[in-house]
Amino acid sequence: MGRVVVDVMPKPEILDPQGKAVAGALPRLGFGQFSSVRQGKRFELEVDGPVTDEVLAAARAAGEQVLSNPVIEDVVAVYEDTQVAAQ
Repeated sequence: MGRVVVDVMPKPEILDPQGKAVAGALPRLGFGQFSSVRQGKRFELEVDGPVTDEVLAAARAAGEQVLSNPVIEDVVAVYEDTQVAAQ
């Protein structure tokens, strides 16, 4: 069994109020070294069998067509979660 991770982020031109709220809270909590925050989504897709190039391509297509809103979000990464695969 394998796992594929699909990371989705708001497009750069889209306002990110959640990220802005987190960015405002971090300095108050002692994390002043961060200048901005963008909040996205992470999807973990499990597959029966190995993660192949075809599985990764299908995960990217699912990310672009189903898991994200292509008007305001981009699929920024699709990769095998090798930490889970090694367990």
